[in-house]
Amino acid sequence: MAVEHYPLPEQTGPAVRIVAGIDEAGRGCLAGPVVAAAVILPETFFLPGLADSKACTAKTRNALAPRIRECSLAWGLGLVWPGRIDAINILQASLEAMSKAVRCLCVAPTLLLVDGNKAIPRDVLSQSWRKAHVLPLPAQHTIVGGDKTEPAISAASILAKTFRDHLMTHLSRRWPGYGFEAHKGYGTAAHFAALDRLGLSPLHRRTFVKKYALVPPPQQGRLL
Repeated sequence: MAVEHYPLPEQTGPAVRIVAGIDEAGRGCLAGPVVAAAVILPETFFLPGLADSKACTAKTRNALAPRIRECSLAWGLGLVWPGRIDAINILQASLEAMSKAVRCLCVAPTLLLVDGNKAIPRDVLSQSWRKAHVLPLPAQHTIVGGDKTEPAISAASILAKTFRDHLMTHLSRRWPGYGFEAHKGYGTAAHFAALDRLGLSPLHRRTFVKKYALVPPPQQGRLL
């Protein structure tokens, strides 16, 4: 269901409508970046098994992601890290990550299909857009549940999720003990138990775990 629409400007720009699907991953995590993806698919694109990333197994997502990258007309990723999330809040950070993903597209879309009920603020989108394109800003449609109904959004959902999962697995080697490779930063019981033991890491969003922000991490042992 479309709940918000920004019409195209009077200047039409490209004659062909080019649609990019946009979604994010990691919005509800306690640690790590929020990652957004933007994907432009061919009009006749069909990929068996393509669905919302949350409805797919990790194995299925990992199989679909390279096919999406191979077959798409363009795709891009945008990241916003914990310090910025804490500074502007997770909603604004998610929209900023979406804007960054759109900026990375090598093909300029005329329409953005954004999963959820919030469009990218035009001033935020403009900052990224003007650096990459001279065309008018694209129109936007927000679609609640779009990751289940729009193939381009489903594809973006899978690219954002698979990239973020792989990134958190990589970062778990830099900050061991928190179990990032297993829970990817979500608030599981094992994650909270690790926070009780270790305190916060630089990957944690302090506004999400205020209880731990006031507690100094355990001190390292030393030789006397």
